[in-house]
Amino acid sequence: MELQQAMQRDSIATARTLSEALPFLQRYDGSIVVIKFGGHAMGDDVEMDRFARDIVLMKQVNVNPIIVHGGGPMINEMLEKQDVQSEFVNGKRVTDAETMKIVEMVLSGSVNKRIVGAINKQGGKAVGLSGKDANLMICEKAEPDLGFVGDPVKINPEVLHTFLDSDLIPVIAPIGVGTDGQTYNVNGDTAAGAIAAGLDADRLLLLTDVSGVKDADGNVITQLTPDHVSELTTEGIIAGGMIPKTQTALDAIDGGVRAVVILDGRAPHACLLELFTEHGAGSLIRN
Repeated sequence: MELQQAMQRDSIATARTLSEALPFLQRYDGSIVVIKFGGHAMGDDVEMDRFARDIVLMKQVNVNPIIVHGGGPMINEMLEKQDVQSEFVNGKRVTDAETMKIVEMVLSGSVNKRIVGAINKQGGKAVGLSGKDANLMICEKAEPDLGFVGDPVKINPEVLHTFLDSDLIPVIAPIGVGTDGQTYNVNGDTAAGAIAAGLDADRLLLLTDVSGVKDADGNVITQLTPDHVSELTTEGIIAGGMIPKTQTALDAIDGGVRAVVILDGRAPHACLLELFTEHGAGSLIRN
């Protein structure tokens, strides 16, 4: 009897959660949500499957998720296996022609297809792409000393618009192409922000290994404006690796994205909590 009562309570709680999600399901009906997937969660099979299941659920309720992924640790591992020595300038890897071949092989190949496979295993229909496909992401060289590291200068989102009217889920490797056909390695956050702006996305979710932007006391700030971000950066509260992430957020908002959320991708169902619950997850940045 006690077991039956406990199961009934769990069922009621589940039904309540679904009911409370209704206004958020309506809010995001038909919307475009770009998700940068990276960090620890991408290297863990259990977390990968959980992420994939959440993406399939989002598509099922008529949200249009577009995944952009990183893969730095996997690139490092392959470079080591191939005995390719890396040179660094101001802490940034120089991407020469040999390194670029390996970067593209890892990102567009094994990493991309692993995510595609995980989504398909959960009942979705994922399709792997890179920024080179249909000239999706046109780049210029970011810094002369860094070799083939690129900054996106133009997004051609037509190929992605074809997915919005289908049940396909695009998974994009951050590889761009120059106007001369040169292949470029692009930072995953930067690529996600540029693609989100090119699509006028409703949301850009930056999944990281931290819970969000924190104040001076170490508490997560749930909502910020661009001015607030600038103030915290000037004061040194936003520092280190959080600076490029918040800058990506500001650039995306300037480009037309309605809001950006920096959240912990290791947290169970982080994307669903952010989109479909009242309290969300992580730090939301918007005007």
